[in-house]
Amino acid sequence: MTRPLLEIAANSPASALMAQDAGADRIELCASLGEGGLTPTITTIAIARDRLRIPLYVLIRPRAGDFLYDDLELETMLGDIEHCVRLGCDGVVIGALDADGRVDMDRCRTLVAAAGCLGVTFHRAFDITSNPRQALEDIVALGCERVLTSGQQTSAVAGATLVGQLVDQAGSRIVVMPGAGIDSANIVRLRAKTGATEFHASAKRALASKMRHRPERLQDLQCGEVRSDGDEIRRLVEALRNVE
Repeated sequence: MTRPLLEIAANSPASALMAQDAGADRIELCASLGEGGLTPTITTIAIARDRLRIPLYVLIRPRAGDFLYDDLELETMLGDIEHCVRLGCDGVVIGALDADGRVDMDRCRTLVAAAGCLGVTFHRAFDITSNPRQALEDIVALGCERVLTSGQQTSAVAGATLVGQLVDQAGSRIVVMPGAGIDSANIVRLRAKTGATEFHASAKRALASKMRHRPERLQDLQCGEVRSDGDEIRRLVEALRNVE
């Protein structure tokens, strides 16, 4: 039996390359991890695509906040997907809801169609759907490969019971991939409780600023970079390597 797959949410080409070198199986490239992730710049996507050997999926999310999008935001997402197709990415990560917390099938069908032959993951918009079991069936009907979820809780560990139920409901039709709060200390336990075969983690750490000139009055402009933690990713990979 092959070990479960590990996807890393990377916020830059440097983070993505660090994750690849540490043994990650796939990258979800995004910006603004602190806001739950937003679509990265075209140049960021292009550099990551040029340098990576492992599959690259790109988060398509035009703003922070909820997942109720208007026509202008849909147009923005379609343009971002077009760039991903042109640059040769392996997939995109999408999601849109209506005001009642249901999967917005019309907008999502449009996004999936724009992706063409690229793989499609439905992101954690799933976690604020009003009926997760029906939402899973809707996402299967859209033709998505997988859905990322914390089991509608603040972390995948807290939502493990629902994640396991969704894994059972999905069967072989779609991958249910837990994410949020996953680390090397809990991933094996989460695997045992949910039966999931793919896992999503950010494995990030804050780096101290290398600036020598640091005026005290503007400390808010001088925090260091957040980047993927290669050591933690290696621990995650090792933990998954040992699961049955």
